[in-house]
Amino acid sequence: MGATVLAVQKIRVTEVLAALSLTTDLAAGMPFEKGLRTSAVATKLAGALLGGDPLSCRVVFETAMLRSVGCTSYAPELAAIFRDDVAFQAALKTLDTGDEKVFATQLRTFGDWAGDESPGLARTLVEVFPTVGVEAMRNGCETSRALGAGLGLRPESIEALDDVYERWDGCGIPDGRRGAQLSLAARIVHVAEQAVLAHAVGGVPAAVAEVRRRSGGHLDPELAKAFLAAPDVALASLEHPDAIAMVLDVEPAPHVTVPFGSVPRLCAVLARVVDLKSQWLLGHSEHVATLAADAGRLAGMDPDAVTELHCAGLLHDLGRVGVSSSVWDRPGPLGLAEMERVRMHTYWTQRVLERVPVLASLAPIASAHHERVDGGGYHRGDPSANLALPARILAAADVFAALTEPRAHRAAFTVEAAADLLAREAGSGALDGQACAVVIEAAGRPRPRSVLPAGLTEREVEVLCLAARGLRNREIGERLSISGRTVGHHLSHIYDKTGRRTRAGVAVFAMEHGLLP
Repeated sequence: MGATVLAVQKIRVTEVLAALSLTTDLAAGMPFEKGLRTSAVATKLAGALLGGDPLSCRVVFETAMLRSVGCTSYAPELAAIFRDDVAFQAALKTLDTGDEKVFATQLRTFGDWAGDESPGLARTLVEVFPTVGVEAMRNGCETSRALGAGLGLRPESIEALDDVYERWDGCGIPDGRRGAQLSLAARIVHVAEQAVLAHAVGGVPAAVAEVRRRSGGHLDPELAKAFLAAPDVALASLEHPDAIAMVLDVEPAPHVTVPFGSVPRLCAVLARVVDLKSQWLLGHSEHVATLAADAGRLAGMDPDAVTELHCAGLLHDLGRVGVSSSVWDRPGPLGLAEMERVRMHTYWTQRVLERVPVLASLAPIASAHHERVDGGGYHRGDPSANLALPARILAAADVFAALTEPRAHRAAFTVEAAADLLAREAGSGALDGQACAVVIEAAGRPRPRSVLPAGLTEREVEVLCLAARGLRNREIGERLSISGRTVGHHLSHIYDKTGRRTRAGVAVFAMEHGLLP
């Protein structure tokens, strides 16, 4: 990833966690760096409460950093119900269902992103939240557990992530746990998050007022009291001009490090968070990354450059999470406003990567996958003179991979048809001819079928992949020409063999084991 970075033998895992935190800020409609700021405040509060115990503070630090790691797991379903999953999740962060008066006020503006449909969305929230909300959080919890292990999180941190939408008064989801049933780390994060959100609106006075109001309802009253005793101390880190440097400073010692060679593995976890954004994107990032890396080798790139290209491919779509799933899953043409949102996703990919030192060298490559050599791409509109060979290869690999995957508005192209279209794009001057040639060659290489994971059968893999994309039993049966009852039997075996129980859970399993696309 460039000579400077490759000279480092070990990296701090927190740098990669910071990239994931920034990504989930986008997915949850939060102010950029909100997760980093919450982590800093929560860790400061934990240090004061726990006497600086490094293990307990570490759990709080990780829980706060990644409290939204499962936020893409139910995005397609939320978008279908509430029009915009990003806007919905932003509203959810401040809804107070335990205070009837406040909740009634919040309902008056809930759904304002939908214009005239806003009142209907508020009614829908009240009607379906007890069921849809619980299902969404169960998907999120299973996703957190599946992804957390790959990030090297402590088991206690992963357990605490199950409680991020629970409440002290038992009015939370998914299980309605209350009081000391909730992990201490989650309770500390609850206080820190509400303080940070209020602080962004009205500074320390607003943070104090919100924590005091929620004390005993949403928030553990003793923890709220501890915060209110010295709010300036707890919030002091928010004055730091660099949020990344801030969390690196407050990370409890000893700092967790891994060999530099672990970066691709960590990037793959970030890619899975992104690909959960749409049933049509499952496995797309790893598909692009593998294809681009294979093409880079054929182009004669050196091993370090190929590794860099592989990681850029894994992370090229980070910015997708900031655009509603209703856009990515649209079966018809997009309007001008929606296209403008789509064009912003490469900017956000660049912005996230540039903010993280260990990944910053990937930004120019990863964010250029929609640039075109004739200058007709986005978001920068760079002509060929500004596009390095790795960026040109990634752009071609992204097009080829997308063509050979199904989308909401079309079936997947055959490899042959995709190769023909890519060649035409090169001929028109949109894509680089050399890049297209090596991508097509890389795609033509046969890959031997590996042993199926978890003892799954070929038929169970077919059922699993369709279930991961959100199809119901009847629809899966129609695709595979089997009965819905038979599909149910297969799913029962799949759940037992994989240990996953939700759509998002089996989707992550499929991506982890290269079953998609």
